[in-house]
Amino acid sequence: MNYQVIKENDLFLLTNNRGDVLPGSDEILGLFTDDTRFLSRFEVRIENLEMILLSSRVSHDFIGTIKLTNKELVENQEVKVWRESVAMERKRFVAQGVLYEQLSFRNYNNYPVPLAVRVEAASDFAHMFTVRGYEDGASGTHLATEAVADGVRFGYDGQDGVKRRTHVQATPVPTDISAEGWLSFHFQLPAHGGTYEILLTVVPELDGRRALVQDPEQALARLQHSYADWRTACTEIVTDNAAFNSLYARSLHDMFALLTDLGDGRFPTAGVPIFAVPFGRDSLIAAWQLAAIQPEIMRGTLKTMARHQGTQTDPWREEQPGKILHEIRYGELANLGVIPHAPYYGSIDATPLFLVLAAEYFDWTGDEAFLRELLPNLEAALNWIDQYGDRDGDGYVEYYQESSKGCANQNWKDSGDSMVHRDGSLAQAPLAPSEVQGYVYDAKLRLARLFEHLGQGEKADSLRRSAAELQVKFSTDFWMADAQYVALALDADKNQVGSIASNAGHCLLSGLLNAEQARAVADRLLADDLFSGWGIRTLSAHEQAFNPMSYHNGSIWPHDNSLIVMGLKKYGFHAHANTVMQGLLATASHFPYDRLPELFCGYGADEDPVPYPVACSPQAWAAGTPLTFVRVMLGLVPDVPGGTITIAPSLPDGLNSMEVRNLRVGNGSLDLLIQKYNASHTTWNVLRNTTGLQVISG
Repeated sequence: MNYQVIKENDLFLLTNNRGDVLPGSDEILGLFTDDTRFLSRFEVRIENLEMILLSSRVSHDFIGTIKLTNKELVENQEVKVWRESVAMERKRFVAQGVLYEQLSFRNYNNYPVPLAVRVEAASDFAHMFTVRGYEDGASGTHLATEAVADGVRFGYDGQDGVKRRTHVQATPVPTDISAEGWLSFHFQLPAHGGTYEILLTVVPELDGRRALVQDPEQALARLQHSYADWRTACTEIVTDNAAFNSLYARSLHDMFALLTDLGDGRFPTAGVPIFAVPFGRDSLIAAWQLAAIQPEIMRGTLKTMARHQGTQTDPWREEQPGKILHEIRYGELANLGVIPHAPYYGSIDATPLFLVLAAEYFDWTGDEAFLRELLPNLEAALNWIDQYGDRDGDGYVEYYQESSKGCANQNWKDSGDSMVHRDGSLAQAPLAPSEVQGYVYDAKLRLARLFEHLGQGEKADSLRRSAAELQVKFSTDFWMADAQYVALALDADKNQVGSIASNAGHCLLSGLLNAEQARAVADRLLADDLFSGWGIRTLSAHEQAFNPMSYHNGSIWPHDNSLIVMGLKKYGFHAHANTVMQGLLATASHFPYDRLPELFCGYGADEDPVPYPVACSPQAWAAGTPLTFVRVMLGLVPDVPGGTITIAPSLPDGLNSMEVRNLRVGNGSLDLLIQKYNASHTTWNVLRNTTGLQVISG
């Protein structure tokens, strides 16, 4: 990981490991908010000393610390400053709309050392899609840089009528300030540990709205308290496996950093740096992964998606009534309509996943009042599946690209080359992906139960009949008898796309397969061509299109594995689930911060896991993967409306005890102790239960 990222809410800073944003870099570096880069250059250097990097770290609460020291300074063949005798530390964090950076210098020489420090900044106000190279920039007006009393100000008046500004300020007041965007400081470091500090703050402004700079110690304390409050509100997990404990803690903090609130409650954005925005399927799946950890996030996610649910037919944005969004983008290009992402609806799976999450939330909370509030949105989503999702009335939801700037593939494997036949040729749309039919099946069965609870028995029966018909039809059309596996999709001619891919594992999650099919799929998922030893590949190594370095044709995605593991557990394949979890848990230790990335290359376990070069990190559903493992290990099935919590624990190798505290279900919580004595003997005990629900063995 060759960058450092800090984030809070919608504001995040991405720099190289020295802490700098350098102009002309191919990397997506800068200070971003509102899908706009408010700092395109941010460089701190000591003009009279060359510094070398010692360490670069980001703490669990997203405080970045960079330590540097000096090379030897020689003038006229005389050593003026000995090497490694001057220390420089950059400590930064983002809080309530402001970037704070404290520069600290210390002199370990026995004589004073004069320093000349220069901070260079610039703001190009480029849209994220321009930074990524997807779109040309809009041609608004860049204002002349202003030198002010304690810093510099950059300005841009956009074509969308929005005035954007960046304020860079320093304490103490710089020695020199240039309208070219740099600040300089000249000072002398006293001998014997003498110090000097500079505080830099950077504040983005949109149409006159900007955050207030606070006392940095108070701002930092509030940030740290927010993480502490999050930890307290979440389920606490303590195991006898230090690596899992560390991974769980990292995942909790990463998920918190990726939460945001658009007014309807907190929900996960997809990931940094590219997808720090509302993202239909990612947000819904990440909220699902959080169910056993912090169920309230499901509510905020559902409300946010419901607020932006489609209401009209708009091919440019691929919107239809009842459809759940794919992605929301902000900033100038979205405001001008250059891109269709305000919001964009090109996702075939977000709508059934919305229904699944609504039912999941009800199972965990029994919140009938919210269910009734959401009912019009649920009915609209169900109507979308049958009226718009199934375009030709064949019983399957399918997709094709309508918008000229939309996605060609609209299931979770949304890269342009992900839907491939066995000969390596691209499958032609409309396409009906297998896993999405599973989501629809699951959604209809779950919603049938909800409608029955609400006294709408006729509606419930209709949904059950529809789901049963789908299961029978799917078993005929998608099952490949020769391969004993589920086809990746049906193509435009209703032919099977026969590549062996991970998508079939999601059909375990949804319960779409019969017992015989489920056993065959489970065994094949653990075969060497799919399971690398680190995780399940997106595409079999035996396929013509296999490429371990590809985005979706052989790489390994932790979240994909987490959903498959849930499916394996659902059908009772405990050993299979444990094997996959062991692989992913071992993987994390090979990546920076013991963090699972968005994806990694699909090489085998005969070598260390290989990073994918542009994977998002942190990324919400990757952070959610270890959180999902908790419920899988517990075999946890909440049923608040039915008055029960089912437990069927199974712990992977290397993990023999798990204590669970403050597991929130319904109107209370419970504490559990799981202990494994051998491969066939695992016990569980309820230590505390304030839920009023019966805890039963699964």
